[in-house]
Amino acid sequence: MFTNVAAMKARLLLDQLISNPKKLFLIDSSGAMVTAFLSGVILVRFEEFFGMPRKVLLFMSLLAAVYAVYSMGCFLYAGLHWRPLLNTIAVANLVYCFITVAFIFLFFRDLTTLALTYFFLEMLIVGILVFIELKAASQKDINLRKH
Repeated sequence: MFTNVAAMKARLLLDQLISNPKKLFLIDSSGAMVTAFLSGVILVRFEEFFGMPRKVLLFMSLLAAVYAVYSMGCFLYAGLHWRPLLNTIAVANLVYCFITVAFIFLFFRDLTTLALTYFFLEMLIVGILVFIELKAASQKDINLRKH
């Protein structure tokens, strides 16, 4: 019973996100800002507890900040041609995940369990967002809402 209710709520949330691509741009931008802050400030400050080199963390932070600006620009200014913009950030997010995996392999011996957990959870969240963004961009009957 509980799993059916949870599944129904998850499906409802998914449908709401897919039907409102403008909100997806805002969610993407907000998440990228959080990632930029975590990578560029928190993880750098506590580098010894994570093991990922400072230069790598700063690069990932900068990349996330670029994504945040792009998505916020799309949120504020996207019009009728929002689909290619949403596809672009979805692919960029996927590239971010691939870059993260590459850095994990490259620095695996230095990474702590905390770092591996953080990066796994980050990629999981970004992966879910990519799925939702691509699903929304593929829906032909959705118009950009002005919320």
